[in-house]
Amino acid sequence: MRIGELAERVGVPADTVRFYERAGWLPRPPRQGNGYREYAEADVEHLRLLIDLRRLELPLDEAARLASYCHSGHCTDTSAELPGLIATRRAELGERMSRLRDLDARLADLERHVAEARPRNRTLNVLSATAPCCDAAAAITGVAEGGCACCSPSA
Repeated sequence: MRIGELAERVGVPADTVRFYERAGWLPRPPRQGNGYREYAEADVEHLRLLIDLRRLELPLDEAARLASYCHSGHCTDTSAELPGLIATRRAELGERMSRLRDLDARLADLERHVAEARPRNRTLNVLSATAPCCDAAAAITGVAEGGCACCSPSA
């Protein structure tokens, strides 16, 4: 099959196939007399596995290595290595989700702060030496530090 058919069967652009091939992560196929690449069914499975491993956000070099193991008949190596890689990815994902939850909480606090400034006829001024405490930067850093001075009871 030609590169377009391979790409279509796997659901990626032909440029992705060319990229993986140039980088050495997909074996170079033989060429026909007219120079066209001639892919085999095994290439479909190899590329599909590589793409699916990447969709799990495994680093490209690890995904390519595992796909190559299977493509070359060493699936037991992949089976042995995969659980550790999955555990590592899940731990990284847990950390990233925790950081995203923290970011969401900070954004929610800032959103409330900005919304509360409107009813009290306060404005979030542009930074200047004479600006009140509720300029945009003070609001952002104040919320990040646990509260803006302009919103405290003594303000």
